[in-house]
Amino acid sequence: MRTAIYPGSFDPVTLGHLDIIRRASVMFDRLIVAVMHNQNKQPMFSVEERMEFLRRTTAGLPNVEIASFGGLLADYAKQQGACAVVKGLRAVSDFEYEFQMALANRKLNPDLDTVFLMTSAEYMYLSSSVVKDIAVHGGSVAGFVPDGIMQDIVRRTRKEG
Repeated sequence: MRTAIYPGSFDPVTLGHLDIIRRASVMFDRLIVAVMHNQNKQPMFSVEERMEFLRRTTAGLPNVEIASFGGLLADYAKQQGACAVVKGLRAVSDFEYEFQMALANRKLNPDLDTVFLMTSAEYMYLSSSVVKDIAVHGGSVAGFVPDGIMQDIVRRTRKEG
């Protein structure tokens, strides 16, 4: 069974993330969408909330699992028996950082490859940060995030904004 991991903060999950998840789920027998614990970021949503958003938005994809992890991705991949990491790229600037991470992960886990998927053109500008900024300032996030989590984002950002 070919297992891949799609790691990210997913704070919150966007339509761009969902596009990568759908496409990667066709390429692998098992796709683990893994919410990372990252002490360097101040997330708007808890790990549990982000996992719940992902569960709701990927419910129709039977080979997709939602998980979370802390520590090194290379170690987590080994624990899960994953052969690949999936990363979505929006621009050349994304590639530079992700290429470094892919090489480091490969050095730590020689059995781990990284698969880069280019975002669909309609999502090139889209990031979780853009979504949060729009929502905090009262803009509509329709067309940026899955319908099933839109109200959750609006409720949270109206409280914090």
